[in-house]
Order: sequence, then C-alpha cells, then structure tokens
Amino acid sequence: MTSISRRAILLALPVATIAAAIGPNAVANAAAPAKLTFTISNNSGLDQQLFLYVLGTDLTTGRLGYVNQSGNFTPWPRGANPPTPAPDVSMAGAGKGGSSSLQVPKGFSGRIYLAFGSKLDFRLTPDGLVQPAESNPSDPNYNILFDFSEFTYNDAGIWLNSSQVDMFAVPHTVSVTGQNGVTKKAGALVPQGRKNIISQIRALPDWQRSVIQRSDGTVVRILSAGKATGVGLLDSKYLDAEIARAWSTYANKPLTVVPFGDRPAVKFIGRTQGDTMVFTDTSGNRVASFNKPSSANVWNCDGNLQAPNDQVVGPIARTLGAALNRSTLADYDQQPTLNPSTFYTKDRTNHYARVVHANMADKKAYAFPFDDVGAQESLVQDGNPQSAGIEITSFN
Repeated sequence: MTSISRRAILLALPVATIAAAIGPNAVANAAAPAKLTFTISNNSGLDQQLFLYVLGTDLTTGRLGYVNQSGNFTPWPRGANPPTPAPDVSMAGAGKGGSSSLQVPKGFSGRIYLAFGSKLDFRLTPDGLVQPAESNPSDPNYNILFDFSEFTYNDAGIWLNSSQVDMFAVPHTVSVTGQNGVTKKAGALVPQGRKNIISQIRALPDWQRSVIQRSDGTVVRILSAGKATGVGLLDSKYLDAEIARAWSTYANKPLTVVPFGDRPAVKFIGRTQGDTMVFTDTSGNRVASFNKPSSANVWNCDGNLQAPNDQVVGPIARTLGAALNRSTLADYDQQPTLNPSTFYTKDRTNHYARVVHANMADKKAYAFPFDDVGAQESLVQDGNPQSAGIEITSFN
C-alpha cells in the first residue's frame, strides 16, 4: 500500500476493520443513527493547535472523499500526475483540556487524523488520495506530530481501532457507547506509557533509529518494524534466522493451523518442502503454499505472506504472519497460539510490537497488519452505537 515517498489510498478499507465489517455475523441494524457523533477530547497537555480530518470511502458508491464536521460526505475532485494539492478539509480541534464534536455518516469507512501544530499536506492523483508518508524525510508532513484511528460504520455497527500498524505517535484511546449506555474503550496506555515506549525502543541498539525526533527535540513518532525496514532504519534481514528456523522445523513434522476460533473443525496442515510450505486440508487436498518470506514480508504481511480476502489462503497467511511477528511459529506446532505470555520471547522478534503491547493498560494494540489474530488488537465494536470518541491522552 505504501510507496517510497507517500501512501496512496485507493478503494481499500482500513486493515483492522474490513474483516469485521463484512463478516458472516454482520446483521443490519437500522436503529443506529444515520450520523454518529464522535467526541474528540484533547487531554494531551500540549499548547499546539489541534487539526482533525475525516477521510475515507463511501461504502455505497466506493468513492473516496472526506466528511465535514456536520457528517456530510464529499468526493474528492480528480487529481493529476504529479499529484495536486487536495482541498483543505481540516477541522479545528479543541485546545488542551477541551473537547469538540464531529459526525460520521453511516456507510463510511476511513480514518480520523489528529495533527498538532500544523495542517497536514494531502495530495490527489487521478486514482485517489495520497496521504502522509510518515517514514520519508522528504515528505512535507514528516516533521508534523500526527496520528490516526481507523473505523468502519455501517448498518452492522461500528468498528473503531487505535492503530499502531505504521507508527506510534499521538497517545489516544478510542471508545464507543451503545444503546444500553455501556461504553467500551481501547488503546489506553499505562502511566507515562509514551515516555516508556520511547525510552525502551531507544535502549535497543538495532531499533533505536526508528525513533524519529525533529530538530526542536520533539519525538514525532516511532516507526513500526515494517516502516523502519522500508527506509533502512532496521536491518532488512533482521528476522531471517527466525524465519529459517520456523521453516526448517516443519520439514520434519506437521504444522496445524486452525484459523477460525469459532470453527475449530476447520484445520490446515502444513509441511515445508525446500523453501516452500505446503498446506493441505483435512482430506489431504493441497489448498495453499507459501515460499519462505523475507523479514519485510513478515513485518508487512505481504509478498510471500500476501493474504487475500478468502476463507483459506488469507486466514493461513494471517496466522503465519502473526506467529512470525510474535516469534512463536517454530516452537508451537498448532497456530495461532493464544497465550500472550508466549509472544516476543526471542532475541530476534518484533520488539516494536512487544514494547507497544507492554505499555498498553490492557496489553492490546494493533502493532502489525494482522495483530488482530488471537484478538490482540486495540479495537472497540458495537452493533448499535449511539456515540463514539477519541481521547488524546497525556504525553507525560
């Protein structure tokens, strides 16, 4: 999804919400409001101006666009090559200690961006919106302190997550209140969590360059493993030995993948043949194969671990990707493993994910593309939401 310089979002839904939004248990619920009110609370302690954006896809038409504060969707005008500046669709957020509200229409999926101090620079191509490239020093947004949450809101309800897939930057929690008055929250840090994450990543020699600090001393973000690798800030072969260990393990014994928690009878059996791991179903029919992935494939769950939106190859790829990020694949021959105490125990592992999870109050985060395997993600969901919120929490 990401080019070297900037990210172009075309017609894709957010990673964390697409599976839930179209899942088999989705039931239409017209009782949810046509426009859902989000309250954005600024408890950052920062004196800088907060800017808000709601960008994404109209699920009825598939068109990309933006939503204004009143919850009205407008498609983007056509851009050009090279990309042309997008209209300024920012909304002013509240100052420190304050709150502001905006509305999101039903049938919309996208991101709510949070930016401090400066407005973000978005561009348009003939095909879609080009968004900030948080890892590219030449990007005009590189030195801006910004972050985003991802969501889908449709007749089946809302799915809202505080994403750390690309980076950890602005500490924030997400919440949704249902018709029953119960509020669910996710993404809360432990006390001094942001400082902990920065100091703990800086203490790891192989990872310390992923902490991005601008000239005034402000840490604007910590890049995820995939993003840091993509711009040469993490060894491109960092995880190769662990991947090789896992691949060689299953040359001598079978790996069982049970990808659906609610369907334990659905199993796939894998064995490696040279550099290829071949999977069969319980009847012995060959259903999928995966060439040994690179470290970048694991961090991004792409390439040799590409996960199509199907019921066989995609679920197996997701499971393999999560297990390799968590360094559990070689040691546990039934996957996914569901006990977090078994995750990230090796020297070579996704330490970015380990540190972010460790500093979450509930230990849930979305630190790589399929961190939702085993329900480890910072997600709130409600089939009949009445309101939602994002609270920007203290940087101290």
